[in-house]
Amino acid sequence: MSNRIVHFEIHCPDIEQGVKFYQDVFGWKTQSWPGPEVYHLATTGPDSERGINGGLMPSRDGQPRTVNTIQVDDLDAMVKKATANGGKNVVPRMPIPGVGWLAYCTDPGGNIFGMMQPDPSAK
Repeated sequence: MSNRIVHFEIHCPDIEQGVKFYQDVFGWKTQSWPGPEVYHLATTGPDSERGINGGLMPSRDGQPRTVNTIQVDDLDAMVKKATANGGKNVVPRMPIPGVGWLAYCTDPGGNIFGMMQPDPSAK
């Protein structure tokens, strides 16, 4: 595996405004993801074209940001590697039903990123 970015999240201070903006400006298709928190999956274009899809969610601290998620083979090992190299684990490993496991870390400069280990049975 090449540890590529496979998903992005846009954290919106006003989620409804953010969803409408990306739909109206770029024509993205969005749908609510069922779960305990508000989350909108964003399809940015057809799978036959280059690019990735992502999601929009309310910003937990009111600050706008974009978070990229990197696919990894072994989430626990990569969290340890990130922290050993000056990063911090800011959201521990959690299951994403039907997808895999996700954790969020920051690099030494404070940039947040996600790491996702796919669930092989979810394919």
